[in-house]
Amino acid sequence: MDQQPKKKKTVSRRAFLQQIGGGAAGVSVATRVFGADKAGHFSAAADVELSATRDIALTVNGKRTRLEVAADETLLAVLRERLSLTGTKRVCDRGECGGCTVILNGRAVYACQMLAVQADEAEILTVEGLAKGEKLHPVQQAFIDHDGYQCGYCTPGFIMAAVALLGKNPQPSPDEIRAGMSGNLCRCGNYQKIFSAVAGAAEAMNRG
Repeated sequence: MDQQPKKKKTVSRRAFLQQIGGGAAGVSVATRVFGADKAGHFSAAADVELSATRDIALTVNGKRTRLEVAADETLLAVLRERLSLTGTKRVCDRGECGGCTVILNGRAVYACQMLAVQADEAEILTVEGLAKGEKLHPVQQAFIDHDGYQCGYCTPGFIMAAVALLGKNPQPSPDEIRAGMSGNLCRCGNYQKIFSAVAGAAEAMNRG
């Protein structure tokens, strides 16, 4: 019998969603976490008892703050509406697009799918915390140099996913870059330049 050639394994949004079981989980049940090694590695969070309010402490972009949050208030709402960090975008609000990606304790997370109370005592990095004064983070600069954006609305989420990826894997292969970015959607379809930007950032960061 003739053997059929093996199909080449590819990275796709469909495979990414199939891996984690399809649609978004309710924010009161689980936190969707990705990007530790590659996009698609999600960690379920403990259930949170829904009481009226709770005091929490967050360290956001190096600044510690305490605030009282509602039990059903998402991390995305706190960042945007309470701390005025609007670089974290509210797009789908369902954990489908990655526009709200932030880095929490070194891992990329969808802020829309995480309750604020689940982030108590966490260290959070948003896109506003990347630049040092007037000097952009290498990933931000690479997105400019490689035209890694069009309308720009998805760009902060892609940048944060890239920062998380390069923090774990400083020299990703093209396939690892594609996998690491597969949790984020670009409605303009600018993926090739996004991938080039991530590769360029890796090269710049490795040069020091």
